[in-house]
Amino acid sequence: MTDERNFRSSYYEKVGFRSVEEKKSLEILLKDRPYDKAKLKYFCLRFTVPVTHRNFVWKLLLGITPIYTESDEFIAKQRKMEFHDLRGALNKTKIVNETTKPHQVYLTMWLLRTRRAKIEMTTQLETPLFRSMNRMAESLWHIMEGDQNYDNMVDMYWILRGFLDHIENFHNDIRKLFECTFTLLDKEDTDLYKHLLKLDALNNIPFDDWFCSCFAGTISNTSIPKIWDKIAVGAYKILIYVAVVILMTFKRSLLLCESMDGVLDTITYINEETSELVVNKAIELWQQSGSCPQIQSQ
Repeated sequence: MTDERNFRSSYYEKVGFRSVEEKKSLEILLKDRPYDKAKLKYFCLRFTVPVTHRNFVWKLLLGITPIYTESDEFIAKQRKMEFHDLRGALNKTKIVNETTKPHQVYLTMWLLRTRRAKIEMTTQLETPLFRSMNRMAESLWHIMEGDQNYDNMVDMYWILRGFLDHIENFHNDIRKLFECTFTLLDKEDTDLYKHLLKLDALNNIPFDDWFCSCFAGTISNTSIPKIWDKIAVGAYKILIYVAVVILMTFKRSLLLCESMDGVLDTITYINEETSELVVNKAIELWQQSGSCPQIQSQ
C-alpha cells in the first residue's frame, strides 16, 4: 500500500496535480485573518511555495508584512520611508551612484543599516562573507526579475534584508554546519567521504561560500527558491543536505579525481537540469531524515 501511495504521489507531481492542490491549500491559508504564520511556516517546510505567491509569503515569513491586515498600510509606509532614507544616504555620501548595480545598492543599504558600510564599497564587497551575500543579492534580483517598479524595489530590499539577517544569525555557527556536512556525507556515502578526505578536499571545498550565499550562483536561479522557502522559515540546516547531495550527484566524477583542482572543476558548474535534481533530492533527504521540524499552530 505504501509503495502504491508513493507511486501515485510521484505520478501526480509529474503531471502537475500535486502543485495545483498545494496552491489551493496555500490560498486557503492566505484567507486567514490574521495570517497564521505557524501554518504558513509548516506549509513552507513541507511544500514548495507557488511562484505566484512566493514574494508575499516570503514577506510574511520574514516579518516584512504584518499578520494583522489593518496594520499593513502603516507598516508599508514605514518600510518605504526607511528604504528612501537609506538609499538617499548612500547617494549623498557617494558610496553608490547611478552606475552601481541595483543588487549591490540593496546589499550596501543593509550594510549601512547594520553600521558596516564603508566609503570604498568595492573593496568591502570583496571580503568572503559580503562577496557571498552579494551573490545572493544578485540571484534574488534575477528571481524577482529586476522590476524597476518602486514598490517592487522596496520589496526586494526588505526581502534581501530578511535573508541576510538569517545568514548573519547562522554565520557564527558555520563551523558546526561544516561538521554536520562531513558527518552526513560519511553516513550517506562513506566511500565518497573517504576519497574526499584522502584528497584533503573537505577542507577546501567552498562550503562557507555555498552556505553564506545560500547556494546563489551555484544552484540555478530557477531551482534555488525552493531552498530559500526553507531559509525564510529559518530552517538553514537544509543547506547541509544541498551540499551533500551536490557531492553525491557528482560521485562518479569525484571518485576519478586525483587532486583538489579536479574536485573544484567537477563541482563548479551545475546546469539547470542538475540543479533541479539536486534541490529536489536535498529536500527529500532533509525531510526523510527528520530534520524538518514540526511547527504547531499557536
